[in-house]
Amino acid sequence: MSGSTHSVRIAIIGVGNEFRHDDGVAWAVIARLRERAAGRPLPPGTVLSVCDGDPGRLIGLWENADLAVVLDAAHAHPGHPGRVHRLELDAAELGRPHTTSSHGLGLGEAVELSRALGRLPGHLVVYAVEGADTMLGTGLSEPVAAKVEALVERVEDEIVRHRDAAARGPRDTHSGGPP
Repeated sequence: MSGSTHSVRIAIIGVGNEFRHDDGVAWAVIARLRERAAGRPLPPGTVLSVCDGDPGRLIGLWENADLAVVLDAAHAHPGHPGRVHRLELDAAELGRPHTTSSHGLGLGEAVELSRALGRLPGHLVVYAVEGADTMLGTGLSEPVAAKVEALVERVEDEIVRHRDAAARGPRDTHSGGPP
């Protein structure tokens, strides 16, 4: 079945585990987006979801999306807790992300499998936040918690930018300067 071309579908997906400290950063961002949406609704067709990082579930959440924004905790060596990495890929150039999810399997495998199945989103933006603590427990470390509000604003900006590009038409979606 083909997806609808009449409405823009935007999938905002928080990947992680809220019971492993900083691995829950994406869940915290999704929770904050939901709070803000109560007073200022997100555009129609925008879906906020959380996921454990299973590739099959990720594909199901971003399938038929014009834009998918994925938030995740990441490991980097050496690490800088709270540092945010942003990857932006169009369907034509979607490749294996260069950050390592804190879940091992996950985003890279979902992209590869999604490509093989023809289920890539039209545009994928990934925000990966380097964590300090992924041991069992709740609550974010201070450097990671300090990034939640800025990430919420960046996701809202991604939505606006994508909606504006979609309104201009397909030939203008790749034009312009830096985001």
